[in-house]
Amino acid sequence: MNLATAFADTVTRRRESIALFWGPEEFTYAALLQQSRRVAHWLTNACGVRKGDRIGLWLKNCPEFVPALFGALQTGAVVVPINSFLKPDEVRYILEDAGINVLLSEESMGDALSQLRAVRPVLRIEMARSLVNSGPGAPPEPHPWPALSEEDLAVLIYTSGTTGHPKGAMLTHGNLLHNVESCRQVLLAVKEDRFVAVLPMFHSFMLTVCVLLPLLVGGSIVLVKSLHPPRNVLAEIIHRRGTILPAVPPFFRALLGADLPRDFPVRVCISGGAALPVQLLHDFNARMPVPLVEGYGLSEASPVVSLNPLLGPQKPGSIGLPIANVEMSVQDDEGRFLGVGETGEICVRGGNVMRGYWNRPEESSKVLRNGWLLTGDIGYRDNDGYYYITDRKKDMLIVNGINVYPREIEEVMYQLPFVKEAAVIGINDPRKGEQPLAFVAPKEGCTVDEKALLRHLRARLADYKVPRRVVVMDALPHNATGKLLKTALRRLV
Repeated sequence: MNLATAFADTVTRRRESIALFWGPEEFTYAALLQQSRRVAHWLTNACGVRKGDRIGLWLKNCPEFVPALFGALQTGAVVVPINSFLKPDEVRYILEDAGINVLLSEESMGDALSQLRAVRPVLRIEMARSLVNSGPGAPPEPHPWPALSEEDLAVLIYTSGTTGHPKGAMLTHGNLLHNVESCRQVLLAVKEDRFVAVLPMFHSFMLTVCVLLPLLVGGSIVLVKSLHPPRNVLAEIIHRRGTILPAVPPFFRALLGADLPRDFPVRVCISGGAALPVQLLHDFNARMPVPLVEGYGLSEASPVVSLNPLLGPQKPGSIGLPIANVEMSVQDDEGRFLGVGETGEICVRGGNVMRGYWNRPEESSKVLRNGWLLTGDIGYRDNDGYYYITDRKKDMLIVNGINVYPREIEEVMYQLPFVKEAAVIGINDPRKGEQPLAFVAPKEGCTVDEKALLRHLRARLADYKVPRRVVVMDALPHNATGKLLKTALRRLV
């Protein structure tokens, strides 16, 4: 079994059922399979794509994402969903690191695509919409697609890196199938469910829970065109009778207090991607007619790891219990297992855990130990087996559910000639969870041009990574050995 054959099996059972809603448009399972086959034949015949080649998907949320994904998987290629908010320099790095020579994108990326063509001449770019809608039809006879097993690589999910460059988490067909099945069990998902997709489909949370899960259980995706204004989102959910709503905490904060009808169709809201404030959880569940439950995951685990059980009991502040067929533990730095109430690193084991990071054996060995994935999150478990996160081992912040590593921002700041030292920390933000804040010390005889610094960052980094404020200091704080003290910087804000 692999993702492509699993999707084809669903089509045989649900051929004329609606698989995806997009505004007024409706796409049946049969239509999406036909479009996927067009993509697969174009990749194979026009581009010479073979098993193991990496194919980039640089798309905003759109119906074409689904046939582009499954069409590439059908050829045996490895799909690399690329964050649609990234700037050309950031995308170029991923293209080169993954060895991507074929990129499926869209017209709205026009100027950025021209820049990518200029710096990577071997890159072939195709507009996904024209390909799925007017590409070559699939021939009547079956194509001899390569045999794929659960051990074959399916997806590379690029996560921001502590070294300043993102790393590609290698997820196999088996990893993703395992996580889909686990999520099916804990969410009690059935073919009647309609999953509301409000977050970007390139995000591992959405890819598994709002794309793969509904399409492999025979349900539907309600793909929301725009989050603004919020009432349009609610109107779409109500009109299309969405039943499962996964999102990040800021979305549920915006939803809080909305005037929902008595027959609001959503049966459960799932918060992931970032810590859910306990007060928000209390307020939501006190005022809204549908329960909100918190879960936890990371791209390296395909990504879902734990969830507060739908049927209870649910514990505010907890990330819940391990989902079906996934193990969790708390370990110290030497790999010793810690007991109830003892604080250490949260670790994960199961068929959902990645193979490693693409072309980074040393980085992989740092996070994979004796079959366990070291998450970098610090926490403990209680007497009932519920897990809690108390801190981060990694220097990381989360903006709107997306991981941001300060080192990546700092490396770009150091490119400026007037910057002697740079440091970035995260500060709390009621809407986005966290926001980056930059500290800069100038070189001797120089002054910091804050506007020039921010222009430099905006041109090279996704907007959500750009600090909203820059604090200029004569010198940044260090300890006796010369290590920069971010703890001291945090005390200043």
